[in-house]
Amino acid sequence: MGHINILFNCLGCEMFIFFLSILNVKTEVQRKAEKCVFCIQGLGLYTVNAIYGDTIVMPCPQEVPDDLMFGKWKYEMANDSPVFIAFRSSTKKSVQYDDVPEYKDRLSLSENYTLSIKNARISDEKRFVCMLVTEDNVFEEPTLVKVFKQPSQPEIIHPANFLETKKLKKLGECVARESYPDGNITWYKNGNVLQPNEGVAVMSLQKTVDKSTGLFTMTSSLQYMPKKKDANAQFVCSVTYYGPSGQETIPSQPMVFDVHYPTENVTINVLSQRNTIKEGDNITLKCSGNGNPPPQEFLFYIPGEPGAIRSSDTHTMTDVRRNATGKYKCSLIDRSMEDSTTITVHYLDLSLTPSGEVTKQIGDALPVSCTISSSRNASVFWIKDNTRMQRSPSFSSLQYQDAGNYICETTLQEVEGLKKRKTLTLIVEGKPQIKMTKKTESNKSKTIVCHVEGFPKPAVQWTITGSGSIINKAKETKYVNGRFSSKIVISPEENVTLTCIAENQLERTVTSMNVSAISIPENDEPDDRNGDNREKVNDQAKLIVGIVVGLLLAALVAGIIYWVYMKKSKPLPRTVSHFLNPPSNSYSPNLCPQSDVNGKSEKEAAKNFQTLLRTASKHVDKDLGNIEENKKLEENNHKSEA
Repeated sequence: MGHINILFNCLGCEMFIFFLSILNVKTEVQRKAEKCVFCIQGLGLYTVNAIYGDTIVMPCPQEVPDDLMFGKWKYEMANDSPVFIAFRSSTKKSVQYDDVPEYKDRLSLSENYTLSIKNARISDEKRFVCMLVTEDNVFEEPTLVKVFKQPSQPEIIHPANFLETKKLKKLGECVARESYPDGNITWYKNGNVLQPNEGVAVMSLQKTVDKSTGLFTMTSSLQYMPKKKDANAQFVCSVTYYGPSGQETIPSQPMVFDVHYPTENVTINVLSQRNTIKEGDNITLKCSGNGNPPPQEFLFYIPGEPGAIRSSDTHTMTDVRRNATGKYKCSLIDRSMEDSTTITVHYLDLSLTPSGEVTKQIGDALPVSCTISSSRNASVFWIKDNTRMQRSPSFSSLQYQDAGNYICETTLQEVEGLKKRKTLTLIVEGKPQIKMTKKTESNKSKTIVCHVEGFPKPAVQWTITGSGSIINKAKETKYVNGRFSSKIVISPEENVTLTCIAENQLERTVTSMNVSAISIPENDEPDDRNGDNREKVNDQAKLIVGIVVGLLLAALVAGIIYWVYMKKSKPLPRTVSHFLNPPSNSYSPNLCPQSDVNGKSEKEAAKNFQTLLRTASKHVDKDLGNIEENKKLEENNHKSEA
């Protein structure tokens, strides 16, 4: 039967559903009919509400009698004249449709005399009559058809490009098309009904009818004078119309209008990615007004500039210096209003004295000064060889360990990226200093170590005097803080002298050490016990000198006693000095004409005394030689320590 969506007035909704069941209408159609049909009984006139374009279904309100001959449907014109449109015979089961142009191919009459009209139109809104004819009587029951058409969604057309405060201007038109019956249009602002207000909100509504379809088009025009707060307001229009179920409303899409208003305030800002500005940065000033549209040109007042600079809303200064610190202003072209801000250009200066590469001698004094000048309090710290120092360097007497790369660095914590650093490369030079030590091992080998100080690093060379062999080549320790040591191991077969030679660009230093072949365990320590060793050497020297002097005195006393004894026994015409130092031929008969016996005794006594003197002299020479050797070694060690 086609799509059914009707509403009608009848004896009851149950009867309509009953008719559908008689007609064997599908369940889906019956379900739709149950939803969309409601019945209103009034004065015996049945009303069927139909949707424009749907099928109108009109059951015959009169019960079909058993002796029915035929049935007819007609509609009444405005002058009450009838127009027949459909005929059905109960005996022949045939249907005939009258030649009515507007209903051609649109009608359908069922066996229970239900009339259906396809594609409902506005012109179908009229009074139809169901007529049942028997042999004895004619039954007529009228049905009133009402057609409804929902309008299209309203839309705002011809919107204004912008609105202006203090000016009444046409905002736009709201149009809702193809409605039946006609409807009304309402304007809303931010969800609230916009009431007509003379000089603020003026509305006019127009309704037009399409003669071919009979549908209405509603157009509402709005003139509006906005305020500044309406800049982001949403405007909506809605159409209200009557449908089968009553009054309904359809809203339009919201629309926001640009509201123009004059500038009331000017603001100047500094465009920067950081909160602070330092020397070398670029400064961009932006001036803005709170009007809409905002001003496009401004006057900028820059410290140090004689007059105002006319520019767009921004002004840029590149590579600023500390003298750019000051008060900046901008104003409208007419100077009616302005704003200002203060800019501080931070700076940081660092001075290091001395700086660069500095070469000094060991023991020299070197004053170091790192001074800063900054816009705010800055922190200073020192770094030596990539290690942060606990305090500033101070050199009253330079040592080799003081050499290195020094960095004085300062930063402004409040200013990102503002830091300075300067470098001092300190070179401490010194002539080679040598100290030699020895150690006797249990395998009769001796380890001789030459401790060397100096910068640039001295080259070490060993030489040996005497018989012996060098067990291994010299081994050097790591050169740290101007110090290192060279070590050799030897097994001397006799007393030898080892010489350590250290040489750099400043000087050549030589130190020797006597090494005995005797394998007496000994260990010379070069460090803390040097003072004790020197005291022991001095004590030994004093003891040896005392012994030698004692021997000489003893020999002299013995000679005098012997001389006195001989003088008493027999006169001897010789001087004591001649006696004590006899010539190679100590006996002369011309000088002393004694007997042979006496001469022989005297000769033997002189010989014995001379032997005693030579023996004492050898001991003295040997001890003095050892003392001299130890003194030389001590002097070299003392120089190395110095």
